[in-house]
Formats: sequence, C-alpha cells, structure tokens
Amino acid sequence: MRTTLNLNEEIINQVMQYTGIKNKSKAVNIVLETYVREKKRQNILKMKGKMNLDDNWKQLREMELDES
Repeated sequence: MRTTLNLNEEIINQVMQYTGIKNKSKAVNIVLETYVREKKRQNILKMKGKMNLDDNWKQLREMELDES
C-alpha cells in the first residue's frame, strides 16, 4: 500500500543505521512488525496466571504460528 507519511528524519535514519536497511519503506515496515510482535508478547504476558497453560500449550503454539 502506498501512502505519504511525515517522518522524523533523525529517527528513520537511526532505524536504517541499526537495521542496516537502506530502503525507508522496508525500515518502516520492520519497525511496525517489531512493534506489533512486542505488543502481542506483552498481551501474552498479561495472561500469566489467568489460564492453565499445561492443558492447552500446544493449541496456543499453533495459534501463534498461524498469526505469523
């Protein structure tokens, strides 16, 4: 999808430097993917103690793999 964004040039340059990616679109996509992955991880950690993972860990793993 093509869109126009106003990006902080310093931040995008840092992202490109840290990732080694030369293309701004790819760098932004990597950051977005990383952000979403981290939020999913945080949501899983919030569930700690709220469900019995011994019984359904295989099902949860399959669901995680399906989302990737």
